[in-house]
Amino acid sequence: MPDLLLFSHANGFPAPVYGVMLDALAARFRIERPERIGHDPRYPVTLDWPHLVEELAARVESAAGDAPSIWLVGHSLGGYLSLLAAHRLADSAIASRLAGVVMLDSPLIAGWRAHLVSIGRRTGLDNLVMPTRATLQRRKHWPDRAAVRAHFLAKPTFARWDARVLDDYVEHGTHAAADGARELAFDRDIEYRIYRSLPTTSLSGLTPRLRVPVGFLAGTHSRELRSAGSAATRRLVGERWTWIEGGHLFPMERPLDTARAIEAMIDAIAPRLSQDAGPAELARAVGA
Repeated sequence: MPDLLLFSHANGFPAPVYGVMLDALAARFRIERPERIGHDPRYPVTLDWPHLVEELAARVESAAGDAPSIWLVGHSLGGYLSLLAAHRLADSAIASRLAGVVMLDSPLIAGWRAHLVSIGRRTGLDNLVMPTRATLQRRKHWPDRAAVRAHFLAKPTFARWDARVLDDYVEHGTHAAADGARELAFDRDIEYRIYRSLPTTSLSGLTPRLRVPVGFLAGTHSRELRSAGSAATRRLVGERWTWIEGGHLFPMERPLDTARAIEAMIDAIAPRLSQDAGPAELARAVGA
């Protein structure tokens, strides 16, 4: 029975966009993932995301099955929600199987930066930390897939993506409109509300109360990490920190490297050899 890896995506990027990375991880884990966080009306986006955390916690409990261990892995928004869900599930029936959290470039915002975000909700200064203004201006209609591809390839950030991930974004980051054109699949108003309701103190304050280990994968050129700072995150993860070449969207730029780094972080968090492991698992565990 494989471990469960529940992956949560970044704000604005539906889970199928991570298909290359998740397919690589599926060789070892049973993968589950919410497709579009924030779009279920039963779990609305509100300040500090309590309903989004509830949604993810419910998804973990539903997907747990007989998995011997449960890993919560998330990118950006997904990393924050994974951390909060792990805390929410600490007293649940599956708590003993929660093995750890791996956050992909989800730096904790604390201190004066958290204060800036709080003020920014009233003044608009939170755009210095999060791309709120750009979200509202995001284009959301194209005549066809070719136009979608051309639009995003012209942007430096997307031009750095692995070609297979860009293919998945064209296909799953947009969907067919009634007239056959393509529309942005992730509602930009929901994306905006998620940014504007980001928890700050509730996240950084979890550090002394978490019961599961947390690992962090950081982009070497991540603007978001530079803006948020790393001190609070370092206090949370200690030595469980790994750099990956790339920006905040390194899972899109280097999906296979990211998959390998996730596996390596999981092995570092819980190094063990199962008596029931087969030859492939044993070879992987000892680095053969």
